[in-house]
Amino acid sequence: MKSRAMATLKLSRTHHSSFSSSAWYKYTPPPQPHQQDPILSAISEAILNSKTKPLHSSLKKLITSLTPQHFINLINHNPHSLPPHSLLSFFHWLSSYPTFRHTLHSYCTMAHFLCSHNMFPQAQSLLHFVVSRKGKDSASSIFDSLVETRGTQYSISVFDALMIAYTDNGFVSDAVQCFRLVRKRNFGVPFRGCGYLLDKMANLKPAESAWGFYMEVLDCGYPPNVRNFNVLMHKLCKEGKIVDARMVFDEMGKWGLLPTIVSFNTLINGYCKSGDLKEGFRLKSVIEESGMRPDVFTYSVLINGLCKESRLDDANGLFDEMCDRGLVANDVIFTTLIDGQCKNGRIDLALEIYQQMLKKGVKPDLITYNKLINGLCKIGDLKEVRNLVDEMSTRGLKPDKITYTTLIDGYYKEGDLESALKIRKKMNEEGIKLDNVAFTALISGLCREGRVVDAERTMREMLNAGMKPDDATYTMVMDGFCKKGDVKMGFKLLKEMQTDGHVPGVVTYNVLMNGLCKLGQMKNANMLLDAMLNLGVVPDDITYNILLEGHCKNGNPNHFDKLRSEKGLISDYASYTSLVNEINRTSKDRQRG
Repeated sequence: MKSRAMATLKLSRTHHSSFSSSAWYKYTPPPQPHQQDPILSAISEAILNSKTKPLHSSLKKLITSLTPQHFINLINHNPHSLPPHSLLSFFHWLSSYPTFRHTLHSYCTMAHFLCSHNMFPQAQSLLHFVVSRKGKDSASSIFDSLVETRGTQYSISVFDALMIAYTDNGFVSDAVQCFRLVRKRNFGVPFRGCGYLLDKMANLKPAESAWGFYMEVLDCGYPPNVRNFNVLMHKLCKEGKIVDARMVFDEMGKWGLLPTIVSFNTLINGYCKSGDLKEGFRLKSVIEESGMRPDVFTYSVLINGLCKESRLDDANGLFDEMCDRGLVANDVIFTTLIDGQCKNGRIDLALEIYQQMLKKGVKPDLITYNKLINGLCKIGDLKEVRNLVDEMSTRGLKPDKITYTTLIDGYYKEGDLESALKIRKKMNEEGIKLDNVAFTALISGLCREGRVVDAERTMREMLNAGMKPDDATYTMVMDGFCKKGDVKMGFKLLKEMQTDGHVPGVVTYNVLMNGLCKLGQMKNANMLLDAMLNLGVVPDDITYNILLEGHCKNGNPNHFDKLRSEKGLISDYASYTSLVNEINRTSKDRQRG
């Protein structure tokens, strides 16, 4: 009997276009269907019996004629009081059917139904899909559709879900517009959506935008809380807008809020990073006067500020004050003090602080060791460096790129190339890539040891790793080749420098000039001088004296010494030309005699 009834149902066939096309028509509410609408009853019975009889079988004769409006009527009237999960499953089943296409209104109706039955995540998921398909600047159309499809199944949380959907899709301006449309219609403030959007704006947008929106929602009854003020202050401080951050801090009291220690610390940190230590210390006094106590973070920030200004004695005094008040220094504070001493060359004091750190049971981390190793390398105390590296390993800490680079640079500066090369090998074994500092130190060390071929090979590795050697590095390698008499390779590197966008300076040309003069190629040396002048590279006194020495050494050395003692250093082109002419004239007179 049931199948016969279904067979006699006369349904109008509707063409279903895709989700993103013109099927998103202007909604006109249909006449209210009768409670016993046979189509809705047939669909409801099919859903109820879907566990024993699949929907594609029970709705076989109906499915091709079903429209989104039938689904909307089913949701709004639900004649058999179907549970929400069953209706959601049916919604998805229809979505998967090849000839059926939901409209914006069927999605919105479903979202309302889910929100009204406390199925917020499912509603949010549906609206997230709708927003992703409709795209940016669609807030007005989707909002209107939600308003038009409220029906009997309505919950304000649907607007929370829509704001969150826009926020998650990255359409922040649409999310803000949703809030404003809600207020315009005098609906309840979607607090959940506002809070979610605020958090996202604090991370993505310039802080002024987030602050403006926060003021807007507060004016509409959004409950103020210190956390939001603190987050916005932190964002403004990170952007270097300390004056604005202070304005946000002062605004708290107007909303009946008291700043917490986090509020004060955020502002103190901002002032210290902007170089205004005086205001940072003034705020520390305000903390104490208001009955609060500065915490470890307060002291950490102020100590860091003092160390950056090299006020190390003041930093140590503040550290002592902190300890006297019963606060336990953490690894950050100890590392800050150690770094301050190292940067000012007071390595002995840095090591004392390190020992104090160990005595207090505070574990040094890799950053602490790297600061100490860097300080020790700068004064050439490689023995103590090795001790620290061993200690690191004992504590289960592995050297990182910074550690290895510092060691390579330290060994190079002390002339211990072999140890530097061993570190480089270890880095390769551990898959740690060298950086500019490490490559430059190795190239310099190899050049100093006369291993210019190895230096050039290392420079090629540097280039292949995507790093550009600077002018000084190129010049070092060129100098190495020129000293070995391979001026041709020097000129090849000069051309490579120019091709790579470098503009070689006088020091680079002097290296090549020296190489040519030592080979007695004075004609080529003079040509190089002309090329320098044409390129706008101004020769210095070293250039002219290299050339003068070359002319004399390829003539009469005694005459060169006499002339140089009489004339002194040659510092310009005219003096150089005059002196070379005198050398040539004297040489010709001698030949005639």
